Amino acid sequence: MRDFLCHNCGQRLSFENSQCLNCKKELGFWLPTRTIYTLDDKQQTEIDGTLVERCENTKVAQCNWLVTWTGTPTLCESCRLTRTRPQDTDVEAMAEYGRAETAKRRLILELDELGLPIIGRDENPETGLAFDLLSSSQQSVITGHDNGLITLDLAEGDDVHREQLRVELEEPYRTLLGHFRHEIGHYYQLVLIDDKVRARFEELFGNPDDDYQAALDRHYSEGAPEGWTQNYVSSYATMHPAEDYAETFAHYLHIRDTLDTAAAFAMAPAGSTLESVLPGDVGFEQLIDWWLPLTWALNQINRSMGHPDLYPFVLPPAVLDKIRFVHNLMSST
Repeated sequence: MRDFLCHNCGQRLSFENSQCLNCKKELGFWLPTRTIYTLDDKQQTEIDGTLVERCENTKVAQCNWLVTWTGTPTLCESCRLTRTRPQDTDVEAMAEYGRAETAKRRLILELDELGLPIIGRDENPETGLAFDLLSSSQQSVITGHDNGLITLDLAEGDDVHREQLRVELEEPYRTLLGHFRHEIGHYYQLVLIDDKVRARFEELFGNPDDDYQAALDRHYSEGAPEGWTQNYVSSYATMHPAEDYAETFAHYLHIRDTLDTAAAFAMAPAGSTLESVLPGDVGFEQLIDWWLPLTWALNQINRSMGHPDLYPFVLPPAVLDKIRFVHNLMSST
């Protein structure tokens, strides 16, 4: 994530800011230029001759993104991908929905910066990308992916609920953004894995057509196999080749966004930004050379504050090969 500044007073801004805390100017993020702009009293501004205004979801989802002015309320590139959300009358679920949309906007920006195709269900009704953001307080909700449709249990936005699940499932890491990055990995398996790379995919991850229900039953009855840490980035990745790929894809997004943020604040080389990393094996080796010392330092900083490691993972050679595969996929998009 890049370092943003208020165009009016120069105050540093967070990606999520909708108002400058220094000069109180209203703000909006414009995806085509990946920049935050200050707005006038009508919450509008002109960018390269285009009049823009706030997304229709400004209030219901705390959305600070901008859309082209059309005279009628319009959803931004991220919000329009949401197919289903809670009713306005469900106050608790709507608060959770706002947190989910905030995480989703960070995801969509990273996908855009990586140059990955984002095709919604308006363009492809069968396998286009869409999100159902649902509250499990009123119904049973299972977070998952089905032919481009990502379902998320909004309860994952509640810190206590999510931490309880993390401990129960013995996971080292569990976040709302992590869920989005994992599920989008399933979507990009459909988009990016074609006949040209299928053989290498199966060599690294296994056959994605293996019986999923059987794998699920085996995983929850037997757990991860002994010695799994030598070949998988997480215990959940051991369940099925599709889950292994999704976990690996999510991990790649973790690496790229964190390095990009570190570079923005001079904690990593300028060349490690999302727009600068070289394609292919050379670029991947450089990426890991930057990543490992950064995570070591971040873990030590967390420990100095009495917190658990920020990055509780180990990357053995087999896992690095899988992440390299994802990196090289990006080079071909």
